[in-house]
Amino acid sequence: MKKISLDKIRNIGIIAHIDAGKTTTTERILYYTGKTYKLGEVHEGTATMDWMVQEQERGITITSAATTCIWRDISINVIDTPGHVDFTIEVERSLKVLDGAVVIFCAVGGVEPQSETVWRQADRYEVPRIAFVNKMDRTGSDFFQVIKQIHKRLGANAAAIQLPFGKESDFAGLIDLIDKKLTFYTDDMGKEFEDRPLPPELHGDVEKYRTILIEKLAEVDDKIMEDYLQGKEISAQEIKETIRRTVIANKFVPVLCGSAFKNKGIQLVLDAVCDYLPSPVDLPPIKGTNPDSGDFEEITASEEAPFCAFCFKVATDPFVGKLNYIRVYSGVLNSGSYIYNATKRERERVAKIVKMHANHQEIVESVSCGDIAAAVGLKETKTGDTLCTQENHILIEAMRFPEPVIQQAVEPKSKDAQEKLGMALHKLEDEDPSFKVIYNQETGQTLIAGMGQLHLEVIIDRILREFKVEAQVGQPQVAYRETLTKKVSSVGKFISQSGGRGQYGHVVLEMEPQEVPGTGITFEDKIKSGAIPREFIPSVKQGVMGAAKSGVLANYPVTDVKVTLVDGSFHEVDSSELAFQMAASIGFTEGLRKARPILMEPIMDIEIIVPEEYMGQVIGDLSARRAKISSLSQRHNLRTVRASVPLAEIFNYATSLRSLTQGRASYTMEPSHYAQVPSHIAEKIITGLAGTSTRRT
Repeated sequence: MKKISLDKIRNIGIIAHIDAGKTTTTERILYYTGKTYKLGEVHEGTATMDWMVQEQERGITITSAATTCIWRDISINVIDTPGHVDFTIEVERSLKVLDGAVVIFCAVGGVEPQSETVWRQADRYEVPRIAFVNKMDRTGSDFFQVIKQIHKRLGANAAAIQLPFGKESDFAGLIDLIDKKLTFYTDDMGKEFEDRPLPPELHGDVEKYRTILIEKLAEVDDKIMEDYLQGKEISAQEIKETIRRTVIANKFVPVLCGSAFKNKGIQLVLDAVCDYLPSPVDLPPIKGTNPDSGDFEEITASEEAPFCAFCFKVATDPFVGKLNYIRVYSGVLNSGSYIYNATKRERERVAKIVKMHANHQEIVESVSCGDIAAAVGLKETKTGDTLCTQENHILIEAMRFPEPVIQQAVEPKSKDAQEKLGMALHKLEDEDPSFKVIYNQETGQTLIAGMGQLHLEVIIDRILREFKVEAQVGQPQVAYRETLTKKVSSVGKFISQSGGRGQYGHVVLEMEPQEVPGTGITFEDKIKSGAIPREFIPSVKQGVMGAAKSGVLANYPVTDVKVTLVDGSFHEVDSSELAFQMAASIGFTEGLRKARPILMEPIMDIEIIVPEEYMGQVIGDLSARRAKISSLSQRHNLRTVRASVPLAEIFNYATSLRSLTQGRASYTMEPSHYAQVPSHIAEKIITGLAGTSTRRT
């Protein structure tokens, strides 16, 4: 296999709102780079990257799929990600390991809710990106309106580097603002195109938007600013070099346009990926910490450096077992070698290394710096673990996973299926960190929790079909939380004497609400002068965390509480780890009772696109569902309603919306935050009278 130099590698992700055309664009990329010889279509269920049965049936991407292709002697590792909010973890883990991203926007829909979510995720990981405005052939497409929304909603310094030639059904090519030329497509497959001189009537528009491009670059680049102010002619080469420099520095976003479905503009997107997005050597070194000293260290992108990689995904393969997707940041990994999992502090053996093309595997002898591949044979490694050499161990910062907002009960139909169900759930939990399995001690139920109804629907479908487990499922339920509303001090004492050695544990805890919502439970030790020996402190923390799994109002998990251990006492003979764990659990529960606990519910951000004549019915229905309208806007001949609404009120909303609007409205929804449940509804939930969507679990 020919060795590719680091500066000739691009690791990119395709990210966007649902139905913006990510998978269709990826299919065209594979076709034009010669990776596939037939165009796959999402609506026909033949897309290469949508290989799961569930994806093909629904026409959506569920799991991120990786592949590698070559364009202009540059190796491009592409990850196609889902757009549906229920599978946002797939975008999160992909962005963690990528060097750049192509963000796709629909030319009709513009910047939609999930577009904002993936943009914020890319901001968090500081991923350089280019924008591609897709579906320019659609009725109602508006390239310049999308750029305005990118400025306003995303706060991005973006400018067009292309203009569409022709509008809607007459869209026929692209105008290059940098080289001042027209790319005209001459066949339906998009393989045949020619560069033509600009028609005279377009010169005015080209100069206008080329000047806007230079002004946007001048805002973030001193050299261009100086030349622009002095009135110097700025060459096409200078503009390209500046775009590359500012994109890598995350200061500028070039905007391209086209139509993936009509096979127009994809080759120019590939050119932009090669010209403007960074290679591994263009980016700053990855930061990590030494697990022994806690000191910050840097990982240099080089094959000569010690091996270091990050596991960003785990998948189950029916033939080879567990696949650990890894991004190699430095060094070389050979098949059959031993590596060190710095997160788990375990030695692991790599039995086999494969390069992935969706669900197809190509066995390779080794992978090196900059590569994305999958390792077979790792037993203990999970998503978020750092892999390295035992002599040079380092920890790369792990990812943050969203909290599940919805749950439902699942149970096997027979005793024989019990073990199979447990194994299936364990494998699925390994694969998807946003999916949780909870065993409820009180009811004896197994609960599965996820990011939305579709998420759990797909999980259950996989349990039945992929793992062949016969199971029954209950109705989806809201994942409520409990928290406290005031600062309290509480005492926890555990004393047991029943002949022989006794048990003694005594703690004093201070409990208060977290300043920042969504922080979860934090534990701080402020013990002075050895009131409790150091070896018992971890047991106190363990007791607090265990007690937080079940609140005092309706047994829902407790969140957003800061717990500080301030005092306590011990007995020379009778004190033990178990005694302090029990004391902490008692102290936490008592403190929760005193601190005016409240019930919290997940709130969803919802955007509804509805024809004008149905606006009144939709808003009236939202008001009845306890929604708070945040904005109303016009989008062509449609109205857009944005609101926040409790998840408990929005189950099966698609059916209600269809009946209200004769099937003409659509909506998208994503988790926003937790908020207090109104007291009259909380009372019903606590006493178990709130119906199926709010049953105590």
